[in-house]
Amino acid sequence: MGRSVRKKAVWTVRIAVMAAALIAIVIGLARPALAETVDLRLVLAVDASGSVSEARFELQKQGYAAAFRNRQVLKAIESGALGKIAVTMVQWTGPALQVQVIPWTVISNEVETSAFAAAIEAAPRRLFSGGTSISGAIDHGVRLLSECPHQATRSVIDVSSDGGNNRGRPASAARDEAVAAGVVINGLPILELDPTLDEHYLNNVIGGPNSFMVPAHSFAEFADAILKKLIIEIADLPAGRVRLVGHTARICKQC
Repeated sequence: MGRSVRKKAVWTVRIAVMAAALIAIVIGLARPALAETVDLRLVLAVDASGSVSEARFELQKQGYAAAFRNRQVLKAIESGALGKIAVTMVQWTGPALQVQVIPWTVISNEVETSAFAAAIEAAPRRLFSGGTSISGAIDHGVRLLSECPHQATRSVIDVSSDGGNNRGRPASAARDEAVAAGVVINGLPILELDPTLDEHYLNNVIGGPNSFMVPAHSFAEFADAILKKLIIEIADLPAGRVRLVGHTARICKQC
């Protein structure tokens, strides 16, 4: 066999090996994640309605990202019987306007919490108007939970908004159906535009065993509020057990 023929044969083998490796990688990436049993399935439903300016939306994103980088959130995850949760993030506006911007993700360690925080920061805003349908957000959250590949003893929808339900069916109707299906709904009303929004959440949005809300008086307070809220719902603590000290959440053992 001539030198040029041997060289061609070697390159043919190399190309075949590289192609096989590439196919294996593509198949591996396309394969869905294996189902796991976790302590909590959590839907983060983020308000992207027209009243939320770009600056306000960015404050929400940065608040969520900072919370998942906070050691106290990881401790809350590790406090569960299995030490892991499954979480997804949704942007929502009108009754049929919801976009799942981060798929179901299992988190159990610092690398995974940091990666989820980075995914939040990288997710672009996908919705900009369409009204404020909290009921639509709840209904969509229930659907996502039903499609989640992971099993858990607790399922929670975490809803935040700067306004009350003004599109679609009543929020209380969606809440009641979700609670009947075993889902807990917690709330984070942002009171900057409507100082009485917490009353709307109390009467129409939150529901289920140990449900609660953490109001933020402005978008600037969102980061502190979501940090406290995530610790409470992930660790399944009574709301009064968590106190904010500066920008750090602490467990109050005497409460």
